[in-house]
Amino acid sequence: MLDVYQDRLDYLYARLDYERDGMPKAITELRLGRMRRLLRKLGDPQLGLRVIHIAGTKGKGSTAVMIAAALTASGVRTGLYSSPHLHRLEERYVIYGRAITADELVGLVDQVRTAVDELEIEEPLLQHEGSTFFEITTAMALLHFAREKVGAVVLEVGMGGRLDSTNVVRPLVSVVTSIALDHTRQLGDTLGAIAAEKAGIFKRSRPAVSGVQEDEPRRAIRRIAAARRCPLREVDVDFRYQMFDPRQPLDRPTAGQVAVQTWRTDWGTLDVPLLGRHQAHNTAVALASLDALAEADPGLAVDRAAVVRGFADLRWPARVEVMEQAPWLVVDGAHNVASAAALAETLQSSFPRTTRTLVFGTTRDKDLTGQLRELLPLFDTVIATRYAHNPRAVAPDEVAAAAVAIDGRVVRIEADPAEALATARRLTPPEGLICVTGSLFLAAEIRAIVLDREPSPVVGQAPA
Repeated sequence: MLDVYQDRLDYLYARLDYERDGMPKAITELRLGRMRRLLRKLGDPQLGLRVIHIAGTKGKGSTAVMIAAALTASGVRTGLYSSPHLHRLEERYVIYGRAITADELVGLVDQVRTAVDELEIEEPLLQHEGSTFFEITTAMALLHFAREKVGAVVLEVGMGGRLDSTNVVRPLVSVVTSIALDHTRQLGDTLGAIAAEKAGIFKRSRPAVSGVQEDEPRRAIRRIAAARRCPLREVDVDFRYQMFDPRQPLDRPTAGQVAVQTWRTDWGTLDVPLLGRHQAHNTAVALASLDALAEADPGLAVDRAAVVRGFADLRWPARVEVMEQAPWLVVDGAHNVASAAALAETLQSSFPRTTRTLVFGTTRDKDLTGQLRELLPLFDTVIATRYAHNPRAVAPDEVAAAAVAIDGRVVRIEADPAEALATARRLTPPEGLICVTGSLFLAAEIRAIVLDREPSPVVGQAPA
């Protein structure tokens, strides 16, 4: 079975893979027509799905997993599609909180591959620009959820929204969690332009929920919602929240609580299910989305008791994930300035004040200097590294040079992530904290080291 499984992974990773190779220079290079034709070959599985579609610069993954957890706890057979994965491709396809099996993955690849081959025979021009890795894996998700007759699907956008491969569904509710500057080359260099791309998932006359608070992107979202006659529910207008920080001083990582009230429900005060003040915002957006969903389809209504059950054991790996203590080891996939700022605030508000070591590696086309400006003031020691299983990593000496340019500090360089972690453990006292961040790819590799497992049984390198 292993050879068959690896063969199917090799097929997928031989396709154009923007996660590995970087996004195209312009978003206009993306198209939805090919994705729609591929799904037509598969019988349009997306048409029968009850979808909650989630976009946003940050918070969309956390919001998606909260919504899925609450729906699952209420008894709804819920599918969750998220990306990228940390260790195995199967992690992208979750039903009832469980990822699909390797056998199921092989079957899905085979069925979608047949449709891809037929499409490329019928349309010879596609042979050089055939279906991409993300198109195929998204089609696999929609096919799998339709086949399994799930009651609801929580679908996370990959990048942007308007031209993302997931934007072939007609959701019950569309959600935009937040807007910040990221992927500016593809989405635009203003918050308004980026918001317009994210709000591209709104569908005519279908409800939308927005967690966007800044004026410029909020205006763009309102404009698109109005043009498409989408009933729009907005944070600070239709729903509100209040964050209660954990009591100081802390002796362990603590999330705090949040009180949420929407136009429909007073949810009361709840424990924030994930660490960080920003997760209070995501919790509020998730609860507002559940209320919008209940109005769109009363059969999917979720009560407070189900939310409490779903949130109680919620885990979202590599999102301010505490993997060890003595010293604390925190692994986080923050990969842009906004997420780095959220991580910095979380370390300040949710963790004991102690000696801290930063292990940092990031990706080409990200704002390296901006990320480091948010993080460096919090750390006593900095170790520059890189992830090894994807060619988009920034060289550690570039990371170190950027840190030196900011505050002139001495930065240690460890090109191998395992050595970087070992050095951090050696330099950090037992009562201290190590934080590994800068990229979800680095987070995945460090998690694999800590868990003593292979990072991923895939072909992860770019073609020679």
